[in-house]
Amino acid sequence: MLVTFLALIVPFLILVRPLQRNAYFVLYFSLMILSAYITETHYFRVQMFSHQAFLLFLVYHFICINIAVFFAYGVDKRAAVRGTWRVPEACLHTLEFLGGWVGAFAAQKFFRHKTKKRSYQVMFWLMLVLQGAAVYIILRYLGLI
Repeated sequence: MLVTFLALIVPFLILVRPLQRNAYFVLYFSLMILSAYITETHYFRVQMFSHQAFLLFLVYHFICINIAVFFAYGVDKRAAVRGTWRVPEACLHTLEFLGGWVGAFAAQKFFRHKTKKRSYQVMFWLMLVLQGAAVYIILRYLGLI
């Protein structure tokens, strides 16, 4: 299963240019590898490249990406208060687009961060719409809807 996860995640890191410079994607990547390893060694074995492995990957993906986004918002809020280096908005939006919009929305409410900046909010909701469109297109292409 670890091999399956690596085969699904590594192309993101190689092909998507902004992710190569996004430290929070490295956090996400580490959480994914750790969860795959723990699942494989302690709970059950999933056949490599099966539908079950792909669905398990999606569950882990959404959990890990939302943890990484929530953490990124916390770091950005702390930096804003201290007046130090901030997390670029492009990094936050990339993580949102990859499925972290739930963590981003929760972090916005929890940290009271990025809620009043209108340009950021417009881009946040645009990322949500684009992600919904991407999921719709993928499901349509797979013939599931």
